[in-house]
Amino acid sequence: METILEIKDVKKRFGAKEILKGINLSVMEGEIISVLGPSGCGKSTLLNIIAGILPLDGGEVSIHQSIVSAPGKMVPTEKRNINMVFQDFALWPHMKARDNILYGLKVKKLPKNEMENRLNEVVSLLHLEGLLDQFPSELSGGQQQRVAIARALVTKPDIVLLDEPLCNLDIQLRIEMRTEMAQLFHSLRTTVFHVTHDPSEAFAMADRIVVMNRGKIDQMDVPSVCYMEPKTCMVAGLLGAGNCLKKASTISDSGRFCKVKVGETELMGLGFVTENRTDQNTQLRFRPEECTWQRENGDNTIPVSVVMSTFEGGVYRVKVETEQGEDFCMLHSQFLADGEKGYVRIPEERLYVYSEA
Repeated sequence: METILEIKDVKKRFGAKEILKGINLSVMEGEIISVLGPSGCGKSTLLNIIAGILPLDGGEVSIHQSIVSAPGKMVPTEKRNINMVFQDFALWPHMKARDNILYGLKVKKLPKNEMENRLNEVVSLLHLEGLLDQFPSELSGGQQQRVAIARALVTKPDIVLLDEPLCNLDIQLRIEMRTEMAQLFHSLRTTVFHVTHDPSEAFAMADRIVVMNRGKIDQMDVPSVCYMEPKTCMVAGLLGAGNCLKKASTISDSGRFCKVKVGETELMGLGFVTENRTDQNTQLRFRPEECTWQRENGDNTIPVSVVMSTFEGGVYRVKVETEQGEDFCMLHSQFLADGEKGYVRIPEERLYVYSEA
């Protein structure tokens, strides 16, 4: 497969603040890349550099092996053969859906018959029949989103950039649209660079996930690997491992697993610590849904007392506290009374051990 987008050692500053610290990334033809990260990590800045909206301060961006951004060089957005779908859809309010979709083709001055053929194609793909003569204000959020995607696809761009495309939709519509978009882009073999704050959206759509943190890439891999084996504490937290125990230390580290100590309790976990040394500043990450409540001690269990049980529809979210005074959450099928004592088992392959914050 051909490399469509090449990002080499890209750097960006705003004043004295370094936003991007040398980003390297290749995107293949037909690949969907989802970029995740906390606010301020640089993901939107990177998107705007690819789009030609922002200049870069170091490195280069190439599309089809042709450099479009470098220090002192910036090919205009309209000459990059890319299109963007914005989080607020950015439809022209005074234009009907038909004219919004055809806007880019009219700028390119394509023949009328070709414009109509392309219009009919995207209308069929995105189920927009009967909506072409309506203004954006007359469309629902999901319909506006479809029009925005149709406008992006109708010009047949090399790359579609998605900037938080579903954040303004309600949760049920987001779930429906992310599945529909993934099917559409994969069927068309559209190359997509997707920025989102929602991990579930990235998991549903992406061939690869890129997790950014403080202007760098912490991890880049297929979704299942990022989820099962998050390389850093930040990646683990972002991808659902919200439970964090900081009063822990590494006893031994050898191979894939390591032994850690929480108070007097010893646990085994998947180690992402410096090889073959003990570390007093260890952090443990794990997911609430992967914990198991039990009355008696056992393998890889930690003693706790119940702080609160909250019903969440079919399951209780139980907040518990360790003997060291740290709290975390687990999911349980039954109500547990405040103050009740017991043990929580954490599978060793789902207990992530890190030596950094």
